[in-house]
Amino acid sequence: MKSAGTLHLIPVGMGEAAPAAWLPQTVQELAGRLTTYIAENAKTARAFLKLIGTAGPLQEITIHTLDNKVDARQMRAWLAPLLEGGEIGLVSEAGCPAVADPGAKVVAVAHAMGIRVVPWVGPSSILLSLMASGLDGQRFAFHGYAPVDPAARAKQLKAWEADSQKQEQTQILIETPYRNDAMFDTLKQALKGNTRLCIARSLTTSDELVQTHTVAEWKARPAPDLARKPTIFLFLAGR
Repeated sequence: MKSAGTLHLIPVGMGEAAPAAWLPQTVQELAGRLTTYIAENAKTARAFLKLIGTAGPLQEITIHTLDNKVDARQMRAWLAPLLEGGEIGLVSEAGCPAVADPGAKVVAVAHAMGIRVVPWVGPSSILLSLMASGLDGQRFAFHGYAPVDPAARAKQLKAWEADSQKQEQTQILIETPYRNDAMFDTLKQALKGNTRLCIARSLTTSDELVQTHTVAEWKARPAPDLARKPTIFLFLAGR
C-alpha cells in the first residue's frame, strides 16, 4: 500500500521584490517542480511560477481555482490523487497560504483524508508586521477585517482596545486597500491617545513603511500614504 502524498503550503511574494529576498532557494526549487497547484487565482499563481521558474512548461501545470463556489467535495476530488502518493502545491494570493486565507479549508480537508501537510518558510505579513511593530509579540490577536459601517467599525475598535488593555494584548487587523485611509482615520478617532498604533505598509517591497506611534502622536503627524496599498494595522492599549 502506498503512503499518502503531500500537500505543500508554499508562500508567494507580497510585491515586486526578487524571490531571493523572501523565498529560500530550496522552496523555489520545490515549487518549480510541482505539476499541480490549488490557488485562489490561476493568473496570479502562473505569475508566481513564471517568476521562480518551472522544471517543465508552464502551460502543462494544472492549477485548480479555489473560488467561493468550491465546496469540500470538490477539494477532496482535487486531493484524491495524493492518496496514491505524489505532491500538490497550495498558494495564496499573497504571503502564506491558509493564514487569513481560504486555503485553510483545503488544509482541513487534507488532514481529514490523512494526507501529509507541509508548511514552507516564506513571508507572512501578519508576523512580519508584528515583528517590526515593537508591540507585544507574546500576546496578540488577529481579527481580520473590522466592520465596514463607520459607526460599527468604531465600536468594534473600542472593544478590541478594551481587550488589549485588559489582557495586555496586541490587536492586529487588515483592511481592503481602498478603505485604508478610512480605517486609519477611524483608528485615530476611536482609540485613546496613549494607545500605540503601528502602520505596516507594503511589506517586503521598496515601498515598505513600518512606523509605531501613540494615537496622539499620529494625530500630530502627516498621514502616511496608504491608498490602495496592502497594509496591516496593529495597536496596543496604554496602561
